[in-house]
Amino acid sequence: MQNYADNMRDFVEKHATGLAVALVAGVSALALRRWMAGGVCRSRVRLDGKTVLITGANCGIGKETALDMANRGARVIMACRDMTKARIAADEIRQQSGNGNVVVKKLDLASLQSVRDLAKEVQENEERLDILINNAGIMFCPKWETQDGFEMQFGVNHLGHFLLTNTLLDLLKKSTPSRIVNVSSMAHEKGRIHFEDINLDKDYDPHTSYRQSKLANVLFSRELASRLKDTGVTVYSLHPGIIRTELGRHLFPTLAMWKRIVAAAVMTFVKSPWEGAQTTLHCAVDERLANSSGLYYSDCAPKEPAPQALDDAAAKRLWDLSASMVGLA
Repeated sequence: MQNYADNMRDFVEKHATGLAVALVAGVSALALRRWMAGGVCRSRVRLDGKTVLITGANCGIGKETALDMANRGARVIMACRDMTKARIAADEIRQQSGNGNVVVKKLDLASLQSVRDLAKEVQENEERLDILINNAGIMFCPKWETQDGFEMQFGVNHLGHFLLTNTLLDLLKKSTPSRIVNVSSMAHEKGRIHFEDINLDKDYDPHTSYRQSKLANVLFSRELASRLKDTGVTVYSLHPGIIRTELGRHLFPTLAMWKRIVAAAVMTFVKSPWEGAQTTLHCAVDERLANSSGLYYSDCAPKEPAPQALDDAAAKRLWDLSASMVGLA
């Protein structure tokens, strides 16, 4: 034992500098990881008797959001495009939460008819809708079009949710106090709405498109909150953080190998889906937000969005354009 202690002492003395560097690096990495994790929703409110609809709830932060809502006792409607994955996710959520009131409904946000069909089914079969979480999204895809001929990212991330929200407003008003949560992104900070070329037909770039769609989420929330003032329906938009999810599946194949290696290393520090869902949950259930509406959140706290997201004239113009595109009066 004495020889072992002596050997350890000698080793430490000879490698003191290297061990110190390793210790500092390890502590720094842990601190960085903790900082990247962000805020946590502290509300313990129960949702028994309440109904929550979440788009894109079969994976990532949508699934974590659905699980949390089920744990709180809510009736959870998972509105998803991939029904096979959605049914598997719903089974897992029922088992983990012990809540059998978790249902799956078909929703393809790239089809306005699919949006209308889901909204009609919900209106006809649900007595109430307390929380609508517009979570689903697509990022950095090629120049694709929705079934109705719209640019895919703008169509799915904004127009589909715009139509869904508007067609469910009567049920949300009937269920007050109720909430609408729109999952946006810090990407909106570099975005602008290309009103004269909304589908980016003249010069398509996947990053430009994504930023436009995320800015649209924030502007939509702002205008919607104004229109719903004093109705008992409150609206929130948010940045969930950089998260390890499937959202980047269209980006990684386009990267050079060295960039993929760097990205893989960086991903070890970013948020898990559970951590990424916390700001959504905060906006959906925290009692302190009951009298707030139209604000933008990050890490479970209000945050000032980019200046272009505070442009009321642009928000109104976007609303009118979106309503025209989806066929709303």
